[in-house]
Amino acid sequence: MAQKIELASLIAPSFYELAYDIMEHRHTYYTLAGGRGSTKSSFAALMVVLLLMTHHDCHALVMRKVDKTIGRSVFPQLQWAVRALGQDAYFHMSVSPHQMTYLPTGQRIYFSGVDDPQKIKSIKPPFGYIGIVFLEELDQFAGQEEIRSINQSLLRGGPVFWEIGAYNPPKSQNSWVNEDALIEAPDKLVHHSTYLDVPRSWLGDVFFDAAEALKAQNEMAYRHEYLGEVTGTGGTVFENVEAVALTDAQVAAFDKLHFGLDYGFAVDPLAFVAMHYDAARQSLYIFDEIYQQKLTNRQAAEKIRQKAGHGRIIADSAEPKSIAEMRGYGLRVEGAKKGPDSVDYGVRWLQNLAHIYIDRHRAPNTYREFISYEYEHNREGQFISAYPDKDNHAIDAVRYACEPLTRRKNFRF
Repeated sequence: MAQKIELASLIAPSFYELAYDIMEHRHTYYTLAGGRGSTKSSFAALMVVLLLMTHHDCHALVMRKVDKTIGRSVFPQLQWAVRALGQDAYFHMSVSPHQMTYLPTGQRIYFSGVDDPQKIKSIKPPFGYIGIVFLEELDQFAGQEEIRSINQSLLRGGPVFWEIGAYNPPKSQNSWVNEDALIEAPDKLVHHSTYLDVPRSWLGDVFFDAAEALKAQNEMAYRHEYLGEVTGTGGTVFENVEAVALTDAQVAAFDKLHFGLDYGFAVDPLAFVAMHYDAARQSLYIFDEIYQQKLTNRQAAEKIRQKAGHGRIIADSAEPKSIAEMRGYGLRVEGAKKGPDSVDYGVRWLQNLAHIYIDRHRAPNTYREFISYEYEHNREGQFISAYPDKDNHAIDAVRYACEPLTRRKNFRF
């Protein structure tokens, strides 16, 4: 009980429920996003120490992208956590290499960068297994492929694991770590925190005054740096997208249904999107999708029939053979009537809507594409009025589905 009271005095109230979730092992993967001064890294360090002390067959590994940054970042962070918990007498700490040993059991906290993969592979605990991994400055890692490679080397040989990643969200939604935070999984929890969740006395008046000064001077920079918001790079194509959680009753009540289909097979996924258009409110509701690679037309038709029934489906007209085959499987498919500048007209029609509501649970890939889609860059890195023809399969499907609507507004699709 004394330990719980001590922990409550060391973490901001916004982390109370998360601490319970971690200690109860309700999830395996924890993503801690937040702005400057949110104390997420301090919280993660405390969790590493507590998990180690309460699971005596586990060792921990604390990682940064570059090994040489450990001595001035995560190592002193873990030293602080040990001392804040009043456990410094029970830990031996060395700096060559950076390592901590919990003396009552011999458990170890290892530190490593990923710039030397062999160093990670050479970590061999004297007993048990590495069950606790803390990835600090997660956004600096190369991407999920690198994280998977780390996990394949480390997360094995034991019954339970915890992986905690902490980072300040980059501006662009296209950043891999921002996109990954949108992907939901039953064994994953994403937590967001800001300095506003932290007692003022912990950070001091100077910190709060600096935050307020930046807010008055440049609110967008303030939102990114202090609130940890993904503010974008100024090149976002669709600024009218909003995430919603639609109930089954709401979806069942939709009556102005539109279905779009963009073909794919090998590298590119087939994208089928279902939506409802509310003309009175100029709002599009996207509530379902199929987003999958290597689907044959027969397989795709079976999946689509379950969602569209006999509804009209507007598909990419560049695939006449696929359209004919889909019709042969009983679907009501027709090609989009493309014209000059069809992409530009379709995108502008979508941009002019009051709202594009997307249920990110029902249509996660469509949501990811829409909020990540940015204008093309020129050689100087400046945005230009052109749309990249990549990562837009669901967007294309939506454009095709809305083709009859754009024609009513005298748009050439």
